Amino acid sequence: SAETKDPKNTEIVDELAELIKLANPEVIYTHNLADKHDTHIGVTTKVIKALRKLPKSALPKHVYGCEVWRDLDWMLDSEKVVFNVSERPNLAAALVEVFDSQIIGGKRYDLATQGRRVAHATYSTSHAVDQASALIFAMDLTPLILDPSLDIKSYVLDYIDRFKKDVSDRISKIL
Repeated sequence: SAETKDPKNTEIVDELAELIKLANPEVIYTHNLADKHDTHIGVTTKVIKALRKLPKSALPKHVYGCEVWRDLDWMLDSEKVVFNVSERPNLAAALVEVFDSQIIGGKRYDLATQGRRVAHATYSTSHAVDQASALIFAMDLTPLILDPSLDIKSYVLDYIDRFKKDVSDRISKIL
């Protein structure tokens, strides 16, 4: 955890770059940049830095920052990447059980994760029948890979600024 959060640690970046090059994935799913867990932010920034070291031919088609400790329901609907995960609830439960030692210790990731996904499906559209029973939201991080000149911090803060403007505009419209 400490190594992941250390901005000077380039060894992890190099290892990730090599692993990604060998695996040659089409899609990478990682944590989102607005996560509230510092280790998760460390992982995501290391993944981005690793991808930026690779030649364009070795880059995945998509990189998504998914919800973990901080939800992404605050993002503008037009900017969310929405994954319908309704089809395989048994697989979803099995994947969350990877954290069995923490669940036994009192952190109910299993229930919280399932609850978040169901809530997203229910609240995703206010005036329509649910089209899914479980959704996951993600932030598209692909632009950070395709354009290494983009600043990582500014990229996520721009999402927050657009959210802030949306809230402000909605309140102003009603006042």
